[in-house]
Amino acid sequence: MQNEDERLLSAGYGRMFIAMSFLVAVFNFADRAVLAVLAQPIKRDLGLSDFQLGILQGVAFAFLYAILGLPIGRLAERISRVNIIAASVIFWSVMTAACGMIGNFTQLLLCRVGVGMGEAGAQPATSSLVSDHFPREKRASVMSLIFLGSPAGAFLGATVGGWVAAHWGWRMAFFALGIPGILVGLLVLLLLREPRRGLADNAPREPTPPPNFKAFLRVVGRKRGLFFVILGGSMAGFGMTAISQFLAIYLARMYDLPVQQAGSLYGTISAIALTTGLVCGSFGTDWLSRRGDRRWPAWGAAIGLAIAPFLYWIAFNTQSVLWGSVMLCISGAALLLFYGPTLGMIQNLLEPRMRATGAALFAILYTIFGSGLGPTAVGWLSDHFASGVFTGGDYLAQCHGGKAAIAAAKGALDPCAIAATHGIKTALMAAVCIFFAASLCYLIAARTLREDFYIVGEEKA
Repeated sequence: MQNEDERLLSAGYGRMFIAMSFLVAVFNFADRAVLAVLAQPIKRDLGLSDFQLGILQGVAFAFLYAILGLPIGRLAERISRVNIIAASVIFWSVMTAACGMIGNFTQLLLCRVGVGMGEAGAQPATSSLVSDHFPREKRASVMSLIFLGSPAGAFLGATVGGWVAAHWGWRMAFFALGIPGILVGLLVLLLLREPRRGLADNAPREPTPPPNFKAFLRVVGRKRGLFFVILGGSMAGFGMTAISQFLAIYLARMYDLPVQQAGSLYGTISAIALTTGLVCGSFGTDWLSRRGDRRWPAWGAAIGLAIAPFLYWIAFNTQSVLWGSVMLCISGAALLLFYGPTLGMIQNLLEPRMRATGAALFAILYTIFGSGLGPTAVGWLSDHFASGVFTGGDYLAQCHGGKAAIAAAKGALDPCAIAATHGIKTALMAAVCIFFAASLCYLIAARTLREDFYIVGEEKA
């Protein structure tokens, strides 16, 4: 047993664990990005509105994710987290491939619900495993390395999805992203092993049952810093997911780009912003914490969220595709400063047998506010603002089903195209205002953060 513990704490196994978790994150975000890139041709072929696109990218994904996230998180406190991750990857990949066989909005809605069901299991289990393999001072940095799979996945989903759609149609793009994900799930089963709980914390070897959910809630209520970290991260997810899911549509409309070019630009912007924000936020705040104050993860997140809206407002009002893209990269990097430190703080604030539940709670609230309400709200606002400036009568009746995109592609100054562009730009500018409230949550969390950190042997709730 001692030799097995040493192997699971070794640098070699740690690198393999990070590499496999990175691959899981790649396909997690690739399966999300591909729908964002394909939204415009799907809208045209199925005759959808922006609100329906928002439902597909928001509520459809978030509904069962939110329902199943906490039970799966509680399950991860009791059974193999490696098996949970593998099963999750295989299931969501199968449902992604199934999106290529749909024939109407309802069928696509059900497939996206299935993708959300699968993805509900991956993050809580991964976060809990990180805490058992790596010490406190490295967890945010390790999580950032794993979640560099997010920009890689966004780039993969956007570029591959756009390229496949341009050559063989949008249905084949779902197959191109879904089938390789099944292979990744099988690799997880073959290569990763389940560590004992609290291994990196030198927790007692004797197995202890996980605290019940009431005990977990008492800890959340007692640790004010934990409560506001989870709340702030969830609110930040509203704006971040809304931008992510509608950015490709915004680029296509604002700069009259075809689907392949819009997809490639969306993937590039996402990759640069996510990579920069994750690395700077996680490694930067870890470095500052080791050399100064342990509240830097919360302060860093608050700073990034406070300046992000101003940068996004500049980006959304830039007419040049080059400078608009540069500003979107800078804006996204500032925004993403919060993500890695948030995951690290949640793990460091909880005892080993509560960490999967804590990660699940954050994932649920993040999904409800972000993946659920964010894109859905922006889709509704886009239609609302477009209707307000449309001069041809009833906007939804006249421009339903992607007619605005067709007009824009032909270079026509069509009222549908003008209204659709105004609608999505104004909706995104409104959505980023929530970052101010999220920033305030992190500042409140920082006030008690040092006292709230978990110490081995502390009294349990």
